[in-house]
Amino acid sequence: MIRHTALFTGYELKKSFSNPIWPLFGILQPVLYLVMFAPLLKTMTPGGTTVDALRMFTPAAMMMIAVFGSMFSGFGLIAELRGGSIERYAVSPAWRPAIVLGRVAKDMVQLVLQAILVLIVAIAMGVRIGAVELVLVLLLMAATGLFASSLSQGLALTIRDENGMSQTLNLFMLPIMLLAGLFVPISFAPEWMKAIAPVNPLYHAVEAGRALFAGQLSDSSIPIAFAVFIVLAVVTTIWSMRSLGKIAG
Repeated sequence: MIRHTALFTGYELKKSFSNPIWPLFGILQPVLYLVMFAPLLKTMTPGGTTVDALRMFTPAAMMMIAVFGSMFSGFGLIAELRGGSIERYAVSPAWRPAIVLGRVAKDMVQLVLQAILVLIVAIAMGVRIGAVELVLVLLLMAATGLFASSLSQGLALTIRDENGMSQTLNLFMLPIMLLAGLFVPISFAPEWMKAIAPVNPLYHAVEAGRALFAGQLSDSSIPIAFAVFIVLAVVTTIWSMRSLGKIAG
């Protein structure tokens, strides 16, 4: 199981970095958000400084990377389905779930690289975070990314059409972003948005990330976020593997 998953992970990473310009674009996007968007939030923070704005926006940027950086990875799987590659992998001696798990693991590696770069930029701009809080933020980001990547693979295996998948993702992307408070905290939103925001899983991850960056380890949003995304990650991973099994079968 581990050997086959590692083989597929290496294969997917080799494909991703064979043309390094695309991974570079994915890494630079959140950095641009930090440099160009976070300073606009200074008036919304208690201290009114760039550091305060970054402390509020950096965890949101990291969760945005985890979700939307992994959510589109399924498009490559659709292309491989159309070309017959997945069917050939499925009838090989390889452990079938490794086909999906390798792609998910590749997304996790890219998330780690992006997270490290974002943290380096944020620290260089004056943000400080404790070691325990940093580890928890990275673990939460990993759980969020695992959910998003597994969901993307499952959708790709179910829909099997780029147009249908893009329409599905675009339909939910904007409300998920706004109700999570990625760009502007939900505390500034109308009352009706505050009431329905907790239904959005990403809202809990963003709130927990901000609590961790503020050093509030006892905040209730942290265990809630971990519980939500661990459950969602397990469910979507099992679903994506079963979706592959149906195709292979």
